[in-house]
Amino acid sequence: MKFTAPREILLKPLQSTIGVVERRQTMPILANVLLVARNDQLLVTATDLEVELVASADVEVESEGEITVPARKLLDICRALPEGVTISVAVKGDRVQVQAGRSRFNLSSLPAGEFPTVEDIQASQSFHLPREAVERLLDKTHFAMAQQDVRYYLNGMLLETGEHYLRAVATDGHRLALCEVEVSDQKLPAQQVIVPRKGVIELQRLLDGSGELTIEIGSNHIRVQVDGIRFTSKLIDGRFPEYERVIPRDPGNVLKADRDTLRHALQRAAILSNEKYRGIRLEIRDSGVVIQAHNPEQEEAEEEVEVEYSGEDIEIGFNVNYLLDALSAVESEAVKLGLTDSNSSCLVTDLDRDDSKFVVMPMRL
Repeated sequence: MKFTAPREILLKPLQSTIGVVERRQTMPILANVLLVARNDQLLVTATDLEVELVASADVEVESEGEITVPARKLLDICRALPEGVTISVAVKGDRVQVQAGRSRFNLSSLPAGEFPTVEDIQASQSFHLPREAVERLLDKTHFAMAQQDVRYYLNGMLLETGEHYLRAVATDGHRLALCEVEVSDQKLPAQQVIVPRKGVIELQRLLDGSGELTIEIGSNHIRVQVDGIRFTSKLIDGRFPEYERVIPRDPGNVLKADRDTLRHALQRAAILSNEKYRGIRLEIRDSGVVIQAHNPEQEEAEEEVEVEYSGEDIEIGFNVNYLLDALSAVESEAVKLGLTDSNSSCLVTDLDRDDSKFVVMPMRL
């Protein structure tokens, strides 16, 4: 195998795929990328057995072939070479030689046949969406995913398709985030799949920009094609909780506030909250909201915020970080908080649109 390409052309697919190459690998070959050169095209594949990324680049192929090379070393070499230089990559015996100008590097390699790849995911459905829509779905919900929870199905994000929508839901058992986008021009079958946390994070990195992407969903994998990059992730085999049961239907007590005013008041009060539990108390009255926080050092903070409120007087405690995350995900200048009583969860919604919902469970203080 031998091919040549300008430094910038070779650098792009390496940078796109390096995110899934972990530094500590149980299998040595997972520290490598698979290079496949044919038809004047280079395919660069990286995987950690859970998430696979394949990026392509137009190169000049002198002799076709495939080989694996250490991913980070090849990327570091390309980054360190001067701009505009032409790089030549060739297999010499059991080594890969990288040449550019007067620089020459000999890298170790492992056979391409040993590299694990996912070819056919046996997709049961395929549809197209604007990148901005999928980016919004993930941005509005990813923060509520659990981290290393024993309930492994919470360490990821639920993607649910319905007749004309794609919905994302994430929960860690203490809060929940939901967002959906319309897929009006395509009729989708009802299906639920859980994408693992790492897959969600890698997908987010690929979505910056505009244009369309293609999503394919199989029984064990999800695949997304975007800008010459093919993303494939295994799915979590588990049953996601019945999330609709925890979303308050019609909370009787409704609070409307300026989002930034409320958020800044919570941020200030949080400075003196307990560092471990992050608890704050809200006293909600017709006259406004009093936010209180205290910690084991007997320090206290109190903030008063003017709000529009209709309902009973309520005293309720929350983890302030969960409330702040929900407020940060709201887009409009005004935010709506729906409350039932001091023992029930709070529903945070955008005042201008109803395609996203955030639920925060109360905490005892």
